Amino acid sequence: MQQVTILGATGSIGVSTLDVLARHPDKYTVYALTAHSKVDELAAQCVQFRPQRAVVGSADAARRLEALLRQREVPCAVSWGEAALCEVAAEADTVMAAIVGAAGLAPTLAAARAGRKILLANKEALVLSGQLFMDLVARHGAVLLPIDSEHNAIFQSLPLAYGRSPAAAGVAKIVLTASGGPFLKRAVDTLESVTPQEACKHPNWSMGRKISVDSATMMNKGLEVIEAHWLFGAPAAQIEVLIHPQSVIHSMVSYVDGSVLAQLGNPDMRTPIAHALAFPERIDSGVAQLDLAGMAALQFEQPDLARFPCLALAFDALRAGGTAPALLNAANEVAVEAFLQRQIGFRDIDRVVKTVMDENAHGAADSIDAVLAQDGVARTAAAAIVARLAGARR
Repeated sequence: MQQVTILGATGSIGVSTLDVLARHPDKYTVYALTAHSKVDELAAQCVQFRPQRAVVGSADAARRLEALLRQREVPCAVSWGEAALCEVAAEADTVMAAIVGAAGLAPTLAAARAGRKILLANKEALVLSGQLFMDLVARHGAVLLPIDSEHNAIFQSLPLAYGRSPAAAGVAKIVLTASGGPFLKRAVDTLESVTPQEACKHPNWSMGRKISVDSATMMNKGLEVIEAHWLFGAPAAQIEVLIHPQSVIHSMVSYVDGSVLAQLGNPDMRTPIAHALAFPERIDSGVAQLDLAGMAALQFEQPDLARFPCLALAFDALRAGGTAPALLNAANEVAVEAFLQRQIGFRDIDRVVKTVMDENAHGAADSIDAVLAQDGVARTAAAAIVARLAGARR
C-alpha cells in the first residue's frame, strides 16, 4: 500500500490524481493533501479521502479548514506554510508535485532529499534548478517520474535503462508535440486584442488558468523544452517542437537508425498519472481506449516563432544556461498574472519576458539561493515593466 502526498490537490493535476487513486483503494492511500487557498475544495477532498495531514497557504486558511473538518468530524492534522509543505513532501512514499509556479520548488526539493518517489508535474523544479535538482535525486536515491504528457511519452519511448545519455542509447532527437493552443490559426495581427477568457479556452486539455495562458503563448512548451534537457540529458540542438493539433501523439523519440517511437493516447492527464503511480506496472486510469480507426488524420507542422515568440525565448534561455531559465520563468509568471488581471495585453507577455532577459544579466545556478535571488530580480523587473505598460493602457 503506497502512501501518497498530493502537492496542489485542488488543481487539475491533483483532481485527476485523486480520480485515479479512488479507482485503486487496494493499492494507494492518501497521506497528505495541500492547497493554497481553495479551502472548501480541499475540505471536500479530505472528507472523501481521509488524509492524515492537510496543508494550506496561510494561518487564516488553516483556521477555516480546521473548522470545516471539525464540523464534518474528519480527523486530520492541519498546518500551513512552506515548512509544512516540505514536511509532508518528505513523509510519504510517493509525492505528486503539482503546485504551479516557483512555489512548488521547495517542497519538491524536500521530496528529493528524502529519497521519495516523485511524480513531477511542477516544471519549475527543473526550469529553475535543473542541475541541482537532478543531483539531489541521484544523491538521495529518489525516483523521478515525469507527469507532463510530453515527458511521460518520451520516458515511455526510451529504453528502460536509459541513463540520460542520448548518444549511448542511439537517440537522434527528442520531439515534443504541441497542440498549438487556441490561437494556432488566428491572424497574428489580432493577437493584441486576445482576452483572458479566450486564452484560457484550450481546444484539447482541461487545465488551470495560468497553464492555459502558457499554452496559448507556447511558453508552456518552452518550459517543457528546458525540462526535457534536464530529464533526458539532451542539448537544445537535439530537442525539436512540432505542432500536432490533435494531441494524440504526445511526444516522440527519433533514433539514429531511422526508427521513431511515439506514445499515443486520448488527451487526458490520468494516463501519465496512472503510468507513473504504478510504474513499472500498468493500472486502469479511467481513460477511454484510443479509437485509431475513428481518426480522420494526424497533422504536424513547424511552430511559427512570429506567432509564438515565447518558445524562441525559452530556447534562448536553455542555450544561455545558468540562471537564465529562472529569469524567463519568473518574468513569465508576473506577466501572465498581469494579463489575467487585465493589466497588460496578451502580446505584452512576451515583451515583458524578453525585456527582463535582455536587461538583467544571468549567473551560475550553483545554489538554490542564487536561483531564488535571480527569481526575485526578475519579478521586481517584470513588475516595473508591467506597471509602465498598464499605465500606458489607461
